Parts: sequence; structure tokens; C-alpha cells
Amino acid sequence: MASIPDFEIAEAGISKDNSAEAEQFKFRVDEIFQKVDELEQKVNEVEQFYLSSSKKQQSSSKGSSMGKERDKERQVPSIKKQQQDASRREAAAAKRMQELMRQFGTIVRQITQHKWAWPFMQPVDVKGLGLHDYYEIIEKPMDFSTIKNQMEAKDGTGYKNVRDICADVRLVFNNAMKYNDEGSDVHLMAKTLLEKFEEKWQLLLPKVTEEEKRRDEEEAEAQLDMQLVREAAHAKVVRDLCNELYEVDTHLEHLRETVVQKCRKMSTEEKRNLGTAIARLSMEDLNKALEIIAQSNPAFQAMAEEVEIDIDAQSESTLWRLKFFVKDALELQSKSAMSTGGNNNNNYNNKRKKEICDAIAKTAKKKSKRTSS
Repeated sequence: MASIPDFEIAEAGISKDNSAEAEQFKFRVDEIFQKVDELEQKVNEVEQFYLSSSKKQQSSSKGSSMGKERDKERQVPSIKKQQQDASRREAAAAKRMQELMRQFGTIVRQITQHKWAWPFMQPVDVKGLGLHDYYEIIEKPMDFSTIKNQMEAKDGTGYKNVRDICADVRLVFNNAMKYNDEGSDVHLMAKTLLEKFEEKWQLLLPKVTEEEKRRDEEEAEAQLDMQLVREAAHAKVVRDLCNELYEVDTHLEHLRETVVQKCRKMSTEEKRNLGTAIARLSMEDLNKALEIIAQSNPAFQAMAEEVEIDIDAQSESTLWRLKFFVKDALELQSKSAMSTGGNNNNNYNNKRKKEICDAIAKTAKKKSKRTSS
């Protein structure tokens, strides 16, 4: 499909002598588009952050209203303060856990000093005792000398939690009961010592549970602090975005006013060509053209059942905006028609399009009659 004639830059409201100025306008517009793309990316990042934050808040909507009010009153901590607080919490938690492990060590010593503890003090001598099926039955061998070494390790490879030691102590006795038949001496010794261990463990368990609860609360508090820091950072991004968007709007308005001032008045022939070209738009582009008219004419209802478009009544800026838009739209239609072999399906909403085109023609005819009379 051919494009509208006389839509070159030299004819688009700026004379050929001012083509350099037109190129400067184009360069400024390209800069604004680039800025808008950057802002759009920032907006998407902020949107994704708040969407994920909303989902997290919905999934963790537990706690009393008093707790929620307290969260609202929390001051936003700095990153440096967060790091300092985290270091202090970790150091304090490690110290408390060391104390619990020391108390657990007392339980281990009491168990290992029992007269029946000797079979469990060293690793099972599988080869010496000829226990050929031991590793087929026991997946993870364990003994108290291995536990002791892990508890005393200074290279960072030792136990970090009391429950890990507890699990290995149980494993020592469960392995013995699993491999040795019920009723055998070793099975009976292991069962008896396990029961004694569980009794002593129950005395320490409340302290362990309390420590775990405290750690969970501190972790939740740390996560809340981090969330507040992120929200504060994104709030700043939002403020900056608002300022940048305002700046872009100002540049666009200034550019628009400059272009309008530079534009010459559109001739009668050009207006007639514009009306004809509008009638060749697709339904979607036609609606966009009506929106352009509505932007400078608040009383104009682009989506009304009946519209009356008076080309001559439009402002110069609206006419040139329409001309630029129609030129680009028809060029795209032409390319689309060529890529699809010219088989465009224009049946959709043709009735609506015909009504609008008839309105343009009808208004133009009225103007013509008035002029002739």
C-alpha cells in the first residue's frame, strides 16, 4: 500500500531550509525515547520487587496485630548497622550453643562412664571380629571416640548443633541393637544405655528448644530488617523515577511547543489528503487517530457510537500529530500487506470503520457546500 504523498521531513511542517533543525528535533526525540526505555526497565524492577514482597507478606501473615504495629514503628536500619547486629547475634548465639554443648558433654561422660559402655567406646573391629556382613546391615557406623573427637575439633569441622551430637549418640546404640539380635548382651546393654541417655536428654531438651526458638525469632527479625532496607531503597528509586518522569514530561512538552511554533499552517489540499489517508487506516489505527483528536478536544468522544470529525476545526498541532501518525501507520500497513502477500482480512469492525469514514466525508461535504454558497 502506497504511503501518503508529501510526508517527507521537508514537508512535515518544517521547510527544507530547516532540515538540520528537524534532524536536531529527531535526535532529541530519540534521546527521550532512550530515557523512557530506561525508566520502563526501572519501573518493571520496582514492580517485580513489590509483587514478590506482597506474596511474601500474604504467605507469612501470621502474628498478632500488636506485632504488626510494632513492625510498622521499626526504624529502617542501615546496611552497616545490620552487618554489626548480625555479627553480634551470631557471636552470642555461638556462645550460647557452646554452653549447651558443654552441658551435653556432661551427659555423654555420664553415659560413657557406665559399666556397660565399653563395647561402644571405639569403632567396631569389623575385620578382627570377622563381621563380614556388618557394612551391609549398618549404613553409618558410629562410636563414642568419634563423637568425642567431633566435639573437641578446633578446625571448624566439629559439631555445630547439640541435636547433631544427640543424633550420633542415638546412632551408636541403634546400630548395636540393629546388628545384634534381641536378647544378646550387646543388644541389652545398648538398649539400657539408650534409655538412660533419653532420660538425661529430656532434662536438657527445654533449653535446646528455647535456644532454637530464639534463633528463629532473631532470624525473622534480621529478615524483616533486610526487607525494610530493600523497601527503603526501592522507595528512593520510586521517588527518583517520579522526578525523572516529570523531567521527561517537561522535555516533551517543551519539544512539543517548539515543534508547534516551527510548524507552518497546513494547506487545504494537505488537510483533504489527510482526511483521505485517515479513511485508509486499519480499525485499530483509526481508533488511535481518534484518541489523538480527543487529547486536544476534551469534548470529543472518540468511542461514541456516532462521531463527527471536522478536519478544519482541529488545531495545527493536532493536524501535524495526525499527519505523522497516519504516515507511520500506513507505512506499517503496507509492509504488513507485502509480508502476508496482500491477503489482509479487513472484515473485522468494518461497519464501525465505515461509519467513522462516512462522518469525515460528510463533514467535508458540509464544509464544501458552505464555501460554495
